[in-house]
Amino acid sequence: MQKPTHHIFVCSSSRPNGQQKGFCHAKEGVEIMMKFMEGIEERGIGGEVFLSNTGCFGICEKGPIVVVYPENVWYGSVTPGDVEEIRESHIEGGAVVERLVI
Repeated sequence: MQKPTHHIFVCSSSRPNGQQKGFCHAKEGVEIMMKFMEGIEERGIGGEVFLSNTGCFGICEKGPIVVVYPENVWYGSVTPGDVEEIRESHIEGGAVVERLVI
């Protein structure tokens, strides 16, 4: 198994029973996840960048939440329109998107 250079976690308000409901789900958490998936596939960086959806991080008022490791950068109030900037600036360019950091 190849270890990723980055692992992106996106809150989609997943529940243990498989249901998706909650703040991040209502605020397009699933669409944010899909945008990351599309961009990773288009760029051919799937072996370098892993993507996981998560349950609640417990800071719903700042959601949708995206966390990027290994840097441990937490982004809040992310929209589908922010995904390309996070991917290009942070994942590919190494520059944190400061305006979204929480």
